[in-house]
Amino acid sequence: MGAKLGNVVGGRARGGSDDLVEAHEINVTPFIDVMLVLLIIFMVAAPLATVDLGVNLPASAVEPSPRPDKPVFVTVKPDLSVAVGEDVIARDTLTATLDAATKGDKNERIFLRADKVVSYGDLMEVMNLLRNAGYLKIALVGLDGRS
Repeated sequence: MGAKLGNVVGGRARGGSDDLVEAHEINVTPFIDVMLVLLIIFMVAAPLATVDLGVNLPASAVEPSPRPDKPVFVTVKPDLSVAVGEDVIARDTLTATLDAATKGDKNERIFLRADKVVSYGDLMEVMNLLRNAGYLKIALVGLDGRS
């Protein structure tokens, strides 16, 4: 809120009196200053929030979640063939085979296994096939290293 001193034409103060005339505009300059300072602080602090250092993470002692009664396993073999359960299938029939195995339940978790020699790109290709088929709950299966 601001005020003006002195003569005002058309206002209440005339003839050099000391009355203050109210200004009806909100002075937003201090708010803009605060916002700019906060913006600068967040711009400086945001890159510091990411972690680029490699660390050896400790092992987790959490018990694994229980498996469902009849889990659906998708396996990528070393020759890059894909199997659902025990049956090796063609990649273009993956959606139909999974729909049959899950009875059309797209929310059922799919357990994806791959051999060590399968490259990351090939595994991602199968994961994309699963995602395109509508199966978004995918669990990666590995050996239990606790023992």
